[in-house]
Amino acid sequence: MLNKFFSPASVEDEIYKIWEQSEYFAAHPEYVSKTPFTIMIPPPNVTGTLHMGHALTMTLQDIVVRWRRLQGYDVLWQPGTDHAGISTQLVVDRKLSQQGIDRKKIGRDAFLEHVWQWKKESGGEITKQLRRLGASLDWKRERFTLDDGLSEAVKKVFVTLYREGLIYQDRRLVNWDPHFRSAVSDLEVENKEINGHLWYIRYPIEGSNQHFITVATTRPETMLGDVAVAVHPSDERYKQWIGRYVRLPLTERVIPIIADEYSDPSKGTGAVKITPAHDFNDFEVGRRHNLELITILDAEANIDLHEIKEGDKTVFLSSLQGMSREKARNAIIEKLEQLALLEKVETYRHQVPHAERSGAIIEPRLTTQWYCDAATLSKPAIKAVQDGRIQFVPKQWENTYFAWMKELKPWCISRQLWWGHQIPAWYGPDDTVFVCYDEKEAEEQALKHYGSTQVLRRDDDVLDTWFSSALWPFTTLGWPENTPELQRYYPSNVLITGFDIIFFWVARMMMMGMHFKKDVPFHTVYLHGLVRDEKGQKMSKTKGNGIDPLEIINEYGADAMRFTVCALTGPGRDIKLGKKRIEEYRSFITKIWNAARFCEMNTVFLKEDFSLEGIAFPLNRWILNELSNVILKIDQSLEAYRFDEYASLCYHFTWDKFCDWYLEFAKIAFKSDDVHLVSETRSVSAYILKNLLIVLHPIIPFVTEELWSAFSFGDKGTLMIAQWPDFKKCGGLDNQQSVQEINYIITLISQLRGLRSEIGVPSAKFIPLLIKDIQSEFFVIIQRWSETIKRMVKIASIEVVQDFSSKNSIQTSIHGATFIFPLENIVNFDKEKNRLSKELFKLSQELERIQNKLSNENFMKKAKAEIIQETRERVVKLQSEENRLKLALNRFQ
Repeated sequence: MLNKFFSPASVEDEIYKIWEQSEYFAAHPEYVSKTPFTIMIPPPNVTGTLHMGHALTMTLQDIVVRWRRLQGYDVLWQPGTDHAGISTQLVVDRKLSQQGIDRKKIGRDAFLEHVWQWKKESGGEITKQLRRLGASLDWKRERFTLDDGLSEAVKKVFVTLYREGLIYQDRRLVNWDPHFRSAVSDLEVENKEINGHLWYIRYPIEGSNQHFITVATTRPETMLGDVAVAVHPSDERYKQWIGRYVRLPLTERVIPIIADEYSDPSKGTGAVKITPAHDFNDFEVGRRHNLELITILDAEANIDLHEIKEGDKTVFLSSLQGMSREKARNAIIEKLEQLALLEKVETYRHQVPHAERSGAIIEPRLTTQWYCDAATLSKPAIKAVQDGRIQFVPKQWENTYFAWMKELKPWCISRQLWWGHQIPAWYGPDDTVFVCYDEKEAEEQALKHYGSTQVLRRDDDVLDTWFSSALWPFTTLGWPENTPELQRYYPSNVLITGFDIIFFWVARMMMMGMHFKKDVPFHTVYLHGLVRDEKGQKMSKTKGNGIDPLEIINEYGADAMRFTVCALTGPGRDIKLGKKRIEEYRSFITKIWNAARFCEMNTVFLKEDFSLEGIAFPLNRWILNELSNVILKIDQSLEAYRFDEYASLCYHFTWDKFCDWYLEFAKIAFKSDDVHLVSETRSVSAYILKNLLIVLHPIIPFVTEELWSAFSFGDKGTLMIAQWPDFKKCGGLDNQQSVQEINYIITLISQLRGLRSEIGVPSAKFIPLLIKDIQSEFFVIIQRWSETIKRMVKIASIEVVQDFSSKNSIQTSIHGATFIFPLENIVNFDKEKNRLSKELFKLSQELERIQNKLSNENFMKKAKAEIIQETRERVVKLQSEENRLKLALNRFQ
């Protein structure tokens, strides 16, 4: 017997172990008769723990792979984790610091030993958590971006691209993280709006004691690296000074006044200081005017004056050496005030770039780095989308993709870290570089180049983590070897991921796949939105509005969380998630469980010789038709990646059609004296339940698997390898007469129930029903279902009348017939009219208040988008309730 309540905690772990130990998740390259279906997991960071973004992505992927397995495909869902260079180094570095160990003192090799040990002990946490979610990945094929096979593949790609001229070294400005002392990607920089200041500094005109050019800056400390002041060529205020010089305050240096359109006369003073080694825009100005590049900050963002000539240094300037940029800023401002060169200070709110991982303020820094020619690699990837070989879902993401791909800059792929793929480059004594597969090959090249044996130095840098993860679709399958897996599972069918990594990862996989495999890495890219809180705000620790998926699983079960995120995933929109929504969908799980218990109590089981041939009872023919229709629509929804539609179809068929109508109607059939009717209804109930569990399984795998074995549809754990039903073979396509009959009864019961509710009939009160002007065919149906109608609408008697007149009655029309509730001594009409009038007045006032708010320009300008949307949704709900109350009141008139 099933327990009274479904307890996820008592079954989830056991069921998952059965699945995994039975190797039901495994792909089988040898099954050549089966069509392959492949999805690549976006490899989570090895440092990671499950968050709601993971939960959404993995749930959607798991739905698709479970569906395809049930359809008979040979499915590969490729698992693995990313070494996450910066994140992992940060985690282990902190761990060692707590133990009093300094990474710099123990050296690279010893530090990497600690990292590998940490990875062995703690690095698999995220994969354990994915199991809690129910993710059915082929775990025996799990890969790691730093495992031996992938590392060799990364070297091959680097060396190949270098020899093709698509990887090279260059000295350019990069986003520099002073905490890690490493370059970081543009995509790993988070702009934060902060309160700051705008300092107006006077730069004295050379040769004049009276004239100054004032520049406004948020970073006075970088003035030490200024090499020019730029003004707009058409700015009349400064035309006379173009070509002259200013004395750079605090130094012994003079710098030119140049004309450049980068200067905006409408901003600040119209004059801008140019510091090419510490600002990306200034770097471009410097290139146009062939200006000197002077770096004044070291790798940790402390003042470093070694590039400033001794003759240009003052005593004060020398005193700044080694100061942090923040302390130097304060000292410089104080000195400028003393020299009367600080004109004014304004408070200023502006965007400041921060390193996503460390949180440090980014410093634009001039360094020599390794670059990849992304613009050249992007061309085949752009064409693949243009000609339809890769399709984006939703399609509008194609425009975003094209816009970004056509503006690509060189991709900085080197990082000044220890953890990662060390760049396969060696340097000779004169810094000649040898890019090779290993040190032996580098030594051979060096011998040929120098004519003698030389001591070579390995490049210390590692590759950007996204470089290796860009190779994920083919290196995980054994490339560069032409393995059976590579031949069978590349390209994959679909990539499912968040839109926020379309440029981090998606576009780069497309570039690398097209270049090295000469084929797209996947045919479809499905991009889902972000998970936000129930008010539409981004989840964050500082706001305290985050939701931990593991806590949700512990409290509500994995199925409830999976169903919720699936139901809320609409095309092109973010998800507003709160516990209330999860509780609502947990009720759906409970509904399924209770329906199964009802079936069990009524001895519902599926006979071995059950056949759909000869099903006679209209109710059973109707539900078979509904099953056929819902399976067809579910297939269409999943083919189109409309996860919200899939969830909605499952929900409404289960709750509305199966539970609220079919099983309610079946209660009388189960008590019938007609043995054949009882037997048929039991068998059809079991058949519907069996197929319902199958179509629900991809979204709620645990509860469906538990019920599957409870009803002896198969051994525990075997539902996931059952056969997906064919809508054409569910026996429901030729049952239109039965469908019309049952739909008529459903409409009748629904309207009569609604009428009772509207007019305030006590819920426990049985009342008479009179029918006038009914066609004989409909009356025959009513007679056949009279006991069901009486029980479900709480009707004492049903009588056909030729005429009826009473002011104390309420009526409604259905298919031309009039249905009347005589309510003498049952409902106080005056009291009900008064109640409805008060409710309508109160609601109308509320509706008017909210509509006035939406017509208020001030509100519409200042309110957040999610608040405006919620207000509009509230109006729609109130208008619907208003119409209902008006209709109910009119019935009393």
